[in-house]
Amino acid sequence: MSGISRNGDPNERAVVPDRLAHIVLRTPDKRSLVEWYRDVLGARIVFENDFISFLTYDSEHHRVAVIQMPGLTRAAPQAAGLHHVAFTYRSLGDLLDTYCRLKTAGITPAHAINHGPTTSLYYQDPDGNSVELQIDNFPSAAEAAAWFESEAFAVNPIGVDFDPDNLLARFQAGAPLAELTKRPDIGPRGLPVR
Repeated sequence: MSGISRNGDPNERAVVPDRLAHIVLRTPDKRSLVEWYRDVLGARIVFENDFISFLTYDSEHHRVAVIQMPGLTRAAPQAAGLHHVAFTYRSLGDLLDTYCRLKTAGITPAHAINHGPTTSLYYQDPDGNSVELQIDNFPSAAEAAAWFESEAFAVNPIGVDFDPDNLLARFQAGAPLAELTKRPDIGPRGLPVR
């Protein structure tokens, strides 16, 4: 009987989810969104009909679902809502291989940023949703957590922009991983104003 509080004590530790399971997107053009996520994530369709498609890229039954809803319009840039979703790769080599594969297919990042805890490439799907492809820069969760408590993070919680082609060239030239993933110190930086 795990996680069930019989006495209703609000001080008991909350039971937390085991993992994030999937995202579901609604769109007026399901085909283009499904093809984009197949291309970007290397996903396969596990079920599809005229209304919905389920895709996965691993052993989970689905990671992305796309619902066809005619008549929808894009959210205004100033509308509240989800900012982006992120997918983590195992290594910088995997992330850069994906960058090259997508670039060859004409899919390029809208933004590239080293946040400190992650090195991230941000893409826009056909509906304008922001999708982050990233790697973890620290070998352990404890080291990443320490970064969030650092002065460097306090003055710049956003990160430092980088050129993916330059990072790729340095990676191919054999630069050490620690050097490639270390975030430069540029001083204070806040959220961009749009």
